[in-house]
Amino acid sequence: MSARPSNANAGSFFVAGLPYGWLLAFVAAPLFVIAAISLTDPAEGVPPYTALVSRGDGTWRWTGDLDNYWTLGGDWHYVAAYLGSLRVAFVATLLTLLLGYPMAYAIARARREWRVLLLTAVMLPFWTSFLIRVYAWIGILNSNGFINTALLDLGLIEEPLALLYTEFAVYIGIIYAYLPFMVMPIFAVLERLDRAPVEAAMDLGARPITAFLTVTLPLSLHGVLAGCLLVFVPAVGEFVVPELLGGSDFLMIGQLLWTESFQNRDWPLAAAIAVALLLVVAVPILVLQKLSPRATRA
Repeated sequence: MSARPSNANAGSFFVAGLPYGWLLAFVAAPLFVIAAISLTDPAEGVPPYTALVSRGDGTWRWTGDLDNYWTLGGDWHYVAAYLGSLRVAFVATLLTLLLGYPMAYAIARARREWRVLLLTAVMLPFWTSFLIRVYAWIGILNSNGFINTALLDLGLIEEPLALLYTEFAVYIGIIYAYLPFMVMPIFAVLERLDRAPVEAAMDLGARPITAFLTVTLPLSLHGVLAGCLLVFVPAVGEFVVPELLGGSDFLMIGQLLWTESFQNRDWPLAAAIAVALLLVVAVPILVLQKLSPRATRA
């Protein structure tokens, strides 16, 4: 009789410990390695960085330092890349929200037989390679692309517009790439939303827009926050979109990370950039948890 609670405890410990072990092995351990590399100095050889701890005269000596982080904070080139990435990610997230919320609302209010089709249309781009989709936008935004050709044929412009290799093109690429991540969590909340409070507000004389702003929008706020998080976090470290659509003059932290890793082969500085980026991204997550714990679960 006493063996059953013991077996149950062992099973509960295994079930609970398995995901934690997975996170420890594949999330925490790599982050620890990157953080350790960020405290070293670049060196010729394999690996291209010095040891964090060295042994001499029979004793172990700590050789790590914070020089890479001082470099990030003291060089405006890196600070500008971080500020530019945050600005682009924030604006792109806001624009994605303005476009994604009406789409999610329309899908949630559509007839049940149409919802699957509409959701499939939203997720359809994921069936194609992300790189190919970005290259498609190069053809659309180019000086002889679809947009400029159509505007020239209609006589609306006299010469092609400079759409490609601009910040506008970067916003287009990020919005297109991450729009489903905004639509899906908002749709999941709106679909389960009880319409009785909205109908009650309208019965009491509220206009549809008033009922939406005072009832529907506040009740769906945790879905909005979840969607913003899912868009903002990857947009901060985006590399492909600014590299292909923004051009060489447009610098974001993802491009800077690639340059330090593969061109300059300065792995310690690249690791410091990654750790600093992780800290920057962790801030909105903590804020989100404080504002709406339900958003994290969404």
